[in-house]
Amino acid sequence: MSRSARPVTVLSIIRDCLDALLHPSARYDALTRARHRAFMAPRLLGSLAAFAAFPIYLAMRGAPSAIEVAAFAWLIAPILLSWFLSRTGRYEGAHVLSSLALAGLIMAVAVTTGGIESFAAVWLVVVPLEAALSASRRVAAFASVLALSCAALLILSGHLDWLPLDQANAAERGVFTAFGVASATLYAAGLAFGAESLARTSVALLSREEERYRLLARNMSDVISRHQRNGAVQFISPAVEAMLGLPGAQLTGHGLFDRVHVADRPAYLTALSDAARGDVRSVEFRLRREIGSSERGRVDFIWVEMRCRPLDQDLGRDLTCEPEVVAVMRDITDRKMQEQALDQARSAAEAADAAKTRFLATMSHELRTPLNAIIGFSEMIAQEQALMLGPAQRKEYAELINDSGQHLLSVVNGILDMSKMESGKFEISPEPFAPRAALLHCCNLLALKARENGIDLITDAPQDLPVMTGDPRAFKQIVLNLVSNAIKFTERGGQVTVAATVSPSHLFLRISDTGVGIAPDDLKRIGAPFFQAGKTYQRRHEGTGLGLSIVKSLVALHLGELTIQSKLGEGTAVTIKLPLICAPLQGRQSESKIATLMPPPRHDVLDQPALVKKSA
Repeated sequence: MSRSARPVTVLSIIRDCLDALLHPSARYDALTRARHRAFMAPRLLGSLAAFAAFPIYLAMRGAPSAIEVAAFAWLIAPILLSWFLSRTGRYEGAHVLSSLALAGLIMAVAVTTGGIESFAAVWLVVVPLEAALSASRRVAAFASVLALSCAALLILSGHLDWLPLDQANAAERGVFTAFGVASATLYAAGLAFGAESLARTSVALLSREEERYRLLARNMSDVISRHQRNGAVQFISPAVEAMLGLPGAQLTGHGLFDRVHVADRPAYLTALSDAARGDVRSVEFRLRREIGSSERGRVDFIWVEMRCRPLDQDLGRDLTCEPEVVAVMRDITDRKMQEQALDQARSAAEAADAAKTRFLATMSHELRTPLNAIIGFSEMIAQEQALMLGPAQRKEYAELINDSGQHLLSVVNGILDMSKMESGKFEISPEPFAPRAALLHCCNLLALKARENGIDLITDAPQDLPVMTGDPRAFKQIVLNLVSNAIKFTERGGQVTVAATVSPSHLFLRISDTGVGIAPDDLKRIGAPFFQAGKTYQRRHEGTGLGLSIVKSLVALHLGELTIQSKLGEGTAVTIKLPLICAPLQGRQSESKIATLMPPPRHDVLDQPALVKKSA
């Protein structure tokens, strides 16, 4: 026999035989199976024992009377009751029939042996005790009324002399009385042991179920809670501590409600109220999470999805009690963040599509204007004999063609430089140079443009500016872009100031103007490639929107910093902070530095209108 095999005993054989007789509805629930088994076992064994004792009784008693034969024949009733329960599975009905059969047997014996004074009358006490095993108040009440009715009938029959005379003498009555009391006591003891066995089975099953649910409640990530209709928490599973960082005891009552975000509280209470009325509801809301001691002062909310439904009411429960709700809560913060990321990506894609159209329109204008000039004036020069062009006109047309070509080249170079910078392939060549001379040279180049626009260009460059190490070409490009932007967006009569100061380790350039300024919303997006401030239909200045973006990238390559201060209608001030000795990062580190100092490559900033006041 294997180790796992159960040893064969008389009890195991009896249990297996009883299990084979069980109704199919009682085979899958341990407590129901134990109750059915406890009902059938004593009746079958008692009937078999009575039939086995019948021959002994005949040997001692002699020829039995009709009543005695009927009483022994009545012992077949428990077998029929067991067969009834085995076939129908109606446990309460079987107990009712058992009470009737037992009461009938007791009455049959008591009527012939002295009525209420009979040894069998004491068995009437056993009738409600036996019915108590049914665990049904209705069956126990019926059995109690039945026993009392039988007792009252015996008393009434004896008082009216309806009972036959008892032929037994005093000694026989004493023996029978002793037998009745002893047998009733033994049967009651058997019922007590059966009740204790059922109670032990019930406790064991309940403990097993509690352990199973406790295991689920402690190890599942979802939080299970029980609420009143007003949201008060009566029970909440231990998983809430991992979710909110608080023990469940602090969340009972209105502790959980107090942690719901104020804006989400109406939805939270509405869902619980609807569930209490019998509906199944799902709601999403924010819960305040407990912050660690190192992060005190910061409010942290998580998104939670709660599914709530009405709690099943027990059949015997008072219907006037307030309905309750059971809810399951789940942390959906990650899902919410993914949804927000998808929404942002969708918005970015839509903005990119619109930006593509605006960018193509702007670049089409920036490229076609000089190309039209080049083609038109070159055709006029080619037809100089038909048009009778003089030397002065040919020279003027050639200069116009050259200017258009230079402008076209600058646009293309700007786009190529920007592409290199964004890909991290643009490199600078540091070398010592005098920043004051480079600054004055750039201002001199733009002085004529400033005078033509009626703008006062002021340069403040101290004589003692030290020599710095950097890329002089990139330095000049930074200054030219910023100063030309300041001149472009400053009205006639305004002023542009270029100032330089030095600290022990950095050079500071400040280019300020009294121009149109930048709107606060546009100021956040300044420096993004192809972004220009204002609306497309409000543009008064040409440009691709690459100037300030190139400046930011060049400053980043020098490991410097760029800050912009502006107020709409009052002007703009751009401050550049460059190290006196530049040691640029190489390779991927350089690309990472640019990505850190530049705005993220968002398509939604590819807006073509004039580069928020600062556009090349």
